[in-house]
Amino acid sequence: MNTRKLQLSIAAACGTAFKAVACTGIALTAADGSHVQARTIEWAKGPLPSEYVVIPRGLQLTSYTPTGTNGLNFVARYGVVGLSVVQKEFIAEGINEAGLSAGLFFFPHYGQYESYDAERNDRTLSDLQLTTWMLTQFSTVEEVKAAISSVYIVGLERTSVVHWRIGDASGRQVVLEIVDGVPQFFDNEVGVLTNAPGFEWHLTNLNNYVNLFPGNAPERRLSGVTLRPIGGNSGFLGIPGDATPPSRFVRAAFYRATAPQRKTAFETVLQCFHLLNTFDIPIGIEHTAGEAPDIPSATQWTSAIDLTNRKVYYKTAYNNTIRCIDLAQIDFANVRYQSHPLDNVPQQPVENIAVED
Repeated sequence: MNTRKLQLSIAAACGTAFKAVACTGIALTAADGSHVQARTIEWAKGPLPSEYVVIPRGLQLTSYTPTGTNGLNFVARYGVVGLSVVQKEFIAEGINEAGLSAGLFFFPHYGQYESYDAERNDRTLSDLQLTTWMLTQFSTVEEVKAAISSVYIVGLERTSVVHWRIGDASGRQVVLEIVDGVPQFFDNEVGVLTNAPGFEWHLTNLNNYVNLFPGNAPERRLSGVTLRPIGGNSGFLGIPGDATPPSRFVRAAFYRATAPQRKTAFETVLQCFHLLNTFDIPIGIEHTAGEAPDIPSATQWTSAIDLTNRKVYYKTAYNNTIRCIDLAQIDFANVRYQSHPLDNVPQQPVENIAVED
C-alpha cells in the first residue's frame, strides 16, 4: 500500500477519533465451562469500514511501518478468523483455531510505544497488526507473554495508541498495555476492559462504588421520615450512566458480576449480547447539536467469541441479526485468505407477520 495513503487512512480512522471511540469488553463463563469474550466497537464519525477476515495456515504476512509495508515478516502457524477495521490487515478482534482470542481497544494519552527506528524494521510490528501476529503465532497467553519482547511495536499514526485484551481456551485473560515503550501484562480477573486510563486505574476506581449492590435498598428512617425506594434496582442507584471509559468500566463490571451464569456457551453468547446492548451509544450525544452523521449508532458492531467451541458471533448497527462463523467448518490448510464486509447490505431485515383471517 502507498505509504501516504496508509497514513491518511489510519489518521482518518484513529487520529481524529478519540472523542468518538468507546469500546467496551466483557468476558463470561458458562456453567459447562465454556469461555466467551464479547465487545463493542464504536466510531461516531460515520460508517466504519469493517470486514470479517479468514487467514489460512501458512500465509506469509508483513507488517506495516510508518514508512511502508516493510516491517516484520511472519508466517501463520494457526488459522484465524477476525473482525477488522479500516482495512483487512487491521484485525480488531479475533480467535485462532487453538482457542486464543485477542482484541485491541483504543488507549489514547496514557500509552506510549517505542520510537520508530527504520534500522529495526525486520522486527517492527505495527500496533494495529499485533492482534494478527498474536493470533497467527500462538495458542496461549503464556506464549504471547514470552514472545512479546521479540518484536518492536510502533504506531502507524502518532495518536493511534491501543491496548489489548488476550484470552485463551483455559479461561485465562490478560490486558497488555505499553507505557513508556515497556509492555506490561495484567491479569484480568474482573473480566472487563474499556479505554483510558490504564487498567490498574480502573480497578482502583471501582472502590468508589463499593456502595452498589443488586436488588433494592431497604427502607430507612431519616429524622422521622421513612425513605423508600422509588423503583426497582435502587441498590444500583448512583451507577454512572455516561459513555466515558471509566463509567463504562464500572457499569460493565457490575452488570457482568450480577449476571446469572447460563448453562451453555450459546446461552452465554446471547447473554453477552444482551448485556452489551446497554452500552450501545446513541448517535448525537458526542456531537454538537445538528452535527451528528447519518448512521444508526456510534456502536458500529458487537461481537461475542466462544473460545471453547471456536465460534465468532457478531451483529452490526445496520443489521441486528446475529451471525456466526464456526472455525470447525473451515479447512485452514486449504482455505484462501479472504475478507468480506460484515453486512452484505447495510439494512435491518424485518420479518413481516401475516395475520390470519
